[in-house]
Amino acid sequence: MGYQSVTNLQGRAKRVFPELEPAGGRQMVWHSDAEPSPVSEQAGRANFAKPPTLRATTLSVTNFHQHGELYAEFLKARKRVFIDGKGWDLPSTEGMEFDQYDTPLSRWIVVHEFGEVLAGIRLTPTTAKCGIYSYMLRDAQRGLLKDIPATVLHYRAPVSDKIWEAARLFVSDGQPASRRSLLQKTLLLSMARSAVEVGATQVIGIVPAVFQRWMARIGMSALPIGPRMEIDGDRTQAAMMNVRALVEGLTNEG
Repeated sequence: MGYQSVTNLQGRAKRVFPELEPAGGRQMVWHSDAEPSPVSEQAGRANFAKPPTLRATTLSVTNFHQHGELYAEFLKARKRVFIDGKGWDLPSTEGMEFDQYDTPLSRWIVVHEFGEVLAGIRLTPTTAKCGIYSYMLRDAQRGLLKDIPATVLHYRAPVSDKIWEAARLFVSDGQPASRRSLLQKTLLLSMARSAVEVGATQVIGIVPAVFQRWMARIGMSALPIGPRMEIDGDRTQAAMMNVRALVEGLTNEG
């Protein structure tokens, strides 16, 4: 099964079409994807009315060629957020940010509209190995990463084909609060579906310290698995997210 979009849980991907250019004109980036499946609501969940032009695509090295410049635009968006905006000391070339974890082992979830990348996240299996590196949280615990303390987790970093790591989560700057909330929901639900699609039941990662509140809005259960920290000015905490329970709940609703 390819990892073309979050709707692969429901079967066939749609045929390749370019996105339509919005009124007023904007440079187009040609690529394809399928629409995320609609999310029905339960009591206690925030409304998730998504504009039909907003899309979420899961990229892998096996489907880059089907999505035109989307992966390059995703890495450019990461540079704008993490290097230009936050001032992080990360590798970059030709306006794109990347690191040692952007390998064929990973998946990249991209939320986009009219060719513009609005949000994104990277998923990496906790079983990953590439040279001396494995995945970010484990390598931090092993003392391989200077910017993340070795005390990031309360216990030894897991290595399991049922657990993937989420990293490089971002929402592009300049989005109003209501729009940012929608983008966060779209991104996290798409991440959960994509993780389950590759066999994961749980996802771990460093998230904002207020993660329990905003994840609860989409019905995602998450537990802290590390101390609260400040990394590059951001208050963060490692968390374990139960993605399978969320996806199964949404599937049963639908």
